[in-house]
Amino acid sequence: MKFAPLLCAAALIPLAACGKPADKPEQKTEATPKKAEWAEDGMTSRDSEAVKDDVARPEMQLQVVLDRLGFSTGVVDGKMGTSTTNALKGFQEANGLDVSGEWDEPTKAMLAKWQAIPATRTVKIPASYAEAPVAALPEKASEQAKLATMGYESTLERLAERFHTTPDVLKSLNPDVFAAPATEDAKDGDAAATPVATGTTLRVPNVGADYIVAAEVDNAGWLATLGSLGVGTDQPAADRIEVSKKAGTMKVFDAGDKLIALFTVTTGSAHDPLPIGKWKVKGVGRNPDYAFDPALLRGVAASEGKHRLPPGPNNPVGVVWIDLNKAHYGLHGTPEPQNIGHTESNGCVRLTNWDAARLAEMVTVGTKVDFVA
Repeated sequence: MKFAPLLCAAALIPLAACGKPADKPEQKTEATPKKAEWAEDGMTSRDSEAVKDDVARPEMQLQVVLDRLGFSTGVVDGKMGTSTTNALKGFQEANGLDVSGEWDEPTKAMLAKWQAIPATRTVKIPASYAEAPVAALPEKASEQAKLATMGYESTLERLAERFHTTPDVLKSLNPDVFAAPATEDAKDGDAAATPVATGTTLRVPNVGADYIVAAEVDNAGWLATLGSLGVGTDQPAADRIEVSKKAGTMKVFDAGDKLIALFTVTTGSAHDPLPIGKWKVKGVGRNPDYAFDPALLRGVAASEGKHRLPPGPNNPVGVVWIDLNKAHYGLHGTPEPQNIGHTESNGCVRLTNWDAARLAEMVTVGTKVDFVA
């Protein structure tokens, strides 16, 4: 995703602290019709088990299974990187295996029951995706504040978030579809210039866990967000969260102290370190606004002014702000999922938007959050 460097919560211009979204936790919208039991985008995983891969992709298949089980590999890209190693460690810990992070024989044996799940599936792009508005975001916060939403900049970006991956991975899975730029003035790699027409068949990572019971969601905007991220409503309840600065991970435990999820996260920097200590969830902001305040931004002139930035996946804190009982600190999403675990944050804890959305369905006010060294 493209995002203005001025607002990026990465290392270029880090926040003195994360700041705080402008909306109130648990903001509600109009009641949602309690009908659909599946995300009605035509791209859920309900009949994907019968789909066969065109070629073997064992590493991506591993990532897909771990993602479905709640041990997130972050971006599903078929590469055995840090996030996949972390996810393997989480799976091993939860299943009583030696916690090595290696894809060893005991781990493969434990994962064997899910070996029939394909690494990828094919989908036909519905009009709701192909025809949804997309637009490049302005660079200045003052201009971003005039927008109704900080939405996706391309259809390909929207699809990448839906399938927990990146535009580049989708292109690599579909070389015939993305063989050439869409227009004469399109530059190489310009995802925004690549058309994805209604009815286009694409091969995508076979992420699941996207079963949505609309009756359980009383916020129409949040229901749409869950569908757009392929995140279901059937999530286990979190009793305690542990964020490790050293490991760069977030572990989620249930009331019986069983590990039920693990996410790779970005946790602070030398200038703005993770605030080690015991905290609690104070509130959950879904599709939050963001209060842009130069006073909380190093290297940003006061003349830039304060602005209320609208919600959306490209908002500085993504689609979720989980407020903690420490001023200006929280757990939140990001407009740059590929950077999770690779760049610094500003004291807060950043996750991919899809992991943040899943976490938002797991926590409640009072959930314990421990930041450890």
